[in-house]
Amino acid sequence: MKLTKNIGMILLAIFLIAYGLFALIPALSGLGVILAILAIAAGIFILLGR
Repeated sequence: MKLTKNIGMILLAIFLIAYGLFALIPALSGLGVILAILAIAAGIFILLGR
C-alpha cells in the first residue's frame, strides 16, 4: 500500500477517521475543537497543494 506524500490529504484522512470515531463513541464528542482545527489545517494544505 502506497501512502501519499501530500500532507493535506493525510490530514483529511485523519480528520475523516477521527470524525467517524467521534460519531460512534459518544465519550469522544467533547473533542470538537480538535476536529475543527484538523479540518482547517487539511483544507489549507489541500488548497496550497502540499
